[in-house]
Amino acid sequence: MNATIRRRVIVSALTLSLAAPLAACGSGDQAAPEGKDHIGLLLPENKSTRYEKFDHRIISRRIAALCLECTVDYGNAQSSADTQRTQFEAMVKKGVKVIVLDPVDAAAAKSWVDSAARQGVQVIAYDRLAEGDVKAYVSYDNEKIGRLQGEGILAALGSRAATANVVMFNGSPDDPNAPSFKKGAHAALDGKVRKIVDEQDVPEWSEATAKKEMTDVINSRGPQGFDAVYSANDGMAGGIADALKSAGVKNVPVGGQDAELPALQRLLNGTQAFTIYKEVRPEAETAAEIAFRLLRGQSITSLTSTTADSKSKSGIPAKLFKATVVTKDNLKDTVVSDGVVRTDWLCTPALAAECASLGLK
Repeated sequence: MNATIRRRVIVSALTLSLAAPLAACGSGDQAAPEGKDHIGLLLPENKSTRYEKFDHRIISRRIAALCLECTVDYGNAQSSADTQRTQFEAMVKKGVKVIVLDPVDAAAAKSWVDSAARQGVQVIAYDRLAEGDVKAYVSYDNEKIGRLQGEGILAALGSRAATANVVMFNGSPDDPNAPSFKKGAHAALDGKVRKIVDEQDVPEWSEATAKKEMTDVINSRGPQGFDAVYSANDGMAGGIADALKSAGVKNVPVGGQDAELPALQRLLNGTQAFTIYKEVRPEAETAAEIAFRLLRGQSITSLTSTTADSKSKSGIPAKLFKATVVTKDNLKDTVVSDGVVRTDWLCTPALAAECASLGLK
């Protein structure tokens, strides 16, 4: 073979070797979608410390442990349903096929969840049950949590319960969990206390709103006009406790939920009677594993031991965990022993005596 022919053969081979990958890259049918190994995670707000500090981190780390090539696309809606919709639709457009969604507004999510499902996107409702065609649901039994809260109020009142007037601050009306908490609390309190003298839902679970409304109750009913306050979560309980303190009202049990650090400190100083401890880790890790299995087309039956019904879909595969009432007396054996809170964070100088008496120092 002469030199000219050899050069032509080499050039032709090189041209073909370069052309093959370029053709593959240029073909929309052959290129892998951008979101192929991506799992979406959308959380509702950053007012509660749990979402950024626990849920986001635990879910991301568990997915990373299960799938080295997977990426978690994350968004926090900061209490805006419009922001969450934009985040959700951007993930769908990108090609993400599995999204873990904790909805700001469960009803508002229906249209975009249904639209995504028609495009082959599988949505896992996390902590709050989104409306629409969701594939699975991971949370706690919220009606039972409400019942535990009501029972916590009764236990704090003790022998005073039958003659007690109770004020109720329920969760945000756009949170699908809030009616379940309320229903469970009423199941425990109705007929066991004298009367629910004031009850209201608090938009966005706002601590500031709860504080203002509690102040209004004190002003309208007087400091002796109620005997206990039910608060659907710890953030609102903080505002309620501040309002009671400002008015000089003492010995009124306040309940909460979420076992947040400030609430645990209020248990120690006596301004909150109890909180509800929901272990985030098993909830978050289960959601992460369901997301991974759905991404890989695997069964989730072993992870979903029950079913749940929303207003728009029934028989949703679900995993619902149990919660625990935490008081000053069992704080050490629950949130401290589980490593949820460090004693050096919990036991500030102002709480040193209380911590010492409980063996926390």
